[in-house]
Amino acid sequence: MKKVVGKNIPEEWLYTISSKKSVLNLNFKEIWQYKDLLLLFVKRDIITLYKQTILGPLWYFIQPLFTSVIFTLVFNDIANIDTGDGVPSFLFNLAGISAWNYFSTCLTGTSDTFKKNQGVFGKVYFPRVIVPMSTVLSNLIKFAIQFLVLICFYVYFVFFTDSAYNTFISSNVFVLPIIVIVMGLLGLGFGMFISSLTTKYRDLSFLVGFGVQLLMYGSAVMYPLSLIESKVVEGKLPFWAGKLIEYNPMTTVIELFRNIMLGVGTFSYNKLVYAICISVVVFLVGLTIFNRTEKQFIDTV
Repeated sequence: MKKVVGKNIPEEWLYTISSKKSVLNLNFKEIWQYKDLLLLFVKRDIITLYKQTILGPLWYFIQPLFTSVIFTLVFNDIANIDTGDGVPSFLFNLAGISAWNYFSTCLTGTSDTFKKNQGVFGKVYFPRVIVPMSTVLSNLIKFAIQFLVLICFYVYFVFFTDSAYNTFISSNVFVLPIIVIVMGLLGLGFGMFISSLTTKYRDLSFLVGFGVQLLMYGSAVMYPLSLIESKVVEGKLPFWAGKLIEYNPMTTVIELFRNIMLGVGTFSYNKLVYAICISVVVFLVGLTIFNRTEKQFIDTV
């Protein structure tokens, strides 16, 4: 794009659009220039998701509530998994599902960025990273709604039932925004990585949903981490499997989230730092591969 100037004045370029940029590039200045487009994508994701549905935004409430009920019946009532510290099973599951849903929707929503937007990407320029970022931001609104539901049920169980559970929110609540950012970075990083690979290997798009479901069972969503540790000690679970679950960053995130909200389990700043480091590395790797793929994806998608 050229700047309009008077006669006999040299022309100057306002913008230079080139594929020759660093693969580890997140141009915040350029993203800020396209902030209106970012907000438009966020609005689009929110409105079109449940457009022409009968219940509409109520699905934001229904999905975690029904999932929590099923988990409570299957894992706590039938399988007899103890949530520990007198925490109501439904509340325990709702907390885990609320945290997991934000990560999983960020991952699945960004995992087909190139394939889903190939028509737009091939016609007009804008920072491509805006699309996966908009998915993370729109899912943050969904998470906020589900978090409000969790708070409502927490207040109900603490103040309006005869349950012995009366633990109040942890004093470490100030790190809650950091935990949310970690979940978003993990989902965004993994999503950009998978999206880049699906431009050449379409099979991955079929494995994402299945893989996310399997990952949920290895992320302590429906059971406490202490259960896994006890199973390893008793010899009922292989040592390597226990360590794999323990060092899963989403296991750490969910355990910290539950501890802050419900007072169950233990809080550790070492685990928080570990989760932050892993999320930053995953995000940087995903961004690097995403920027590399952006340069030639239109020829392969």
